[in-house]
Amino acid sequence: MFSSCADPKALEGLSWFLCYLTTGKHLLFLGSFGTVLLLLAVTAPVALALGFGGALAARSALAPLRWLGRVYTAMVRGVPDIVFFLFVPIALDQGLEYLRHRVKCPDWTEPIRKGSDFVVCPAAKLPLSSAPEWEHQVYAFVLAVIAFAIVFGAFAANVIHGAMNAVPKAQLETADAYGMTPRQTFRRILVPQMWVYALPGLTNLWMILIKATPLLFVLGIEDIVYWARELGGSKTTGASAYPHGDWRVYYFFVLLCFYLGMTRLSEMVFARLYRRLSHGQATLAGEQMRKADK
Repeated sequence: MFSSCADPKALEGLSWFLCYLTTGKHLLFLGSFGTVLLLLAVTAPVALALGFGGALAARSALAPLRWLGRVYTAMVRGVPDIVFFLFVPIALDQGLEYLRHRVKCPDWTEPIRKGSDFVVCPAAKLPLSSAPEWEHQVYAFVLAVIAFAIVFGAFAANVIHGAMNAVPKAQLETADAYGMTPRQTFRRILVPQMWVYALPGLTNLWMILIKATPLLFVLGIEDIVYWARELGGSKTTGASAYPHGDWRVYYFFVLLCFYLGMTRLSEMVFARLYRRLSHGQATLAGEQMRKADK
């Protein structure tokens, strides 16, 4: 905050508004946009890796691995996303604390589960009760990334599996006729060509992932939705240094513009990427580009 903002009651007009926008909480609000972007930047490649692994497992010649891949995709697709977003962080948190409890407090005699409560020794808490607030936020963020990656990885696995099946069989048979090993055929023929079939579905998943980021608020993370509700709520009492009415509509309008901008930018990037991947491919888009070049 600027020195001129030391006494909010002496401010009015534009000066009041500028000082209001530079308070500590508003800086946290601006920082929360970075939290959303970081979630997208971390979750997308992790979910894609899980999806690729799930698709390979579903195509595996080993029955147990094939069943595992199919159960993973079917289970996550068949359960509402919000259930996984709430279950995975809680299950991971309690599982890690239980393991730490067994190691750090072997002499503990009290039951860990007391009715609906899960109680471990203080040394086993994650993070420790004495840890700074940022450690709690980072820990919650990591659990959220894992939950998002598991859910969207299952959807990505289904998309990639379908894209692999869409690659013309004749091309795989031709590679085999030329003496390529199954590994070479997979690496040189199947994977490069399946991306053009997978990209439309992965684009939709990316859009859904963007729209799912407000679920961070449900997981207790101070994201943009949390701060929009916190800062936009009515603050007409004398306890607030900058009292104002109910401004939530303006804050959520900012979030509306942010998400619309993100989706529009994503559409432009993916459209360009799709044109690049389709060039020279035996697909409808590739055929249209070939005719346009004549």
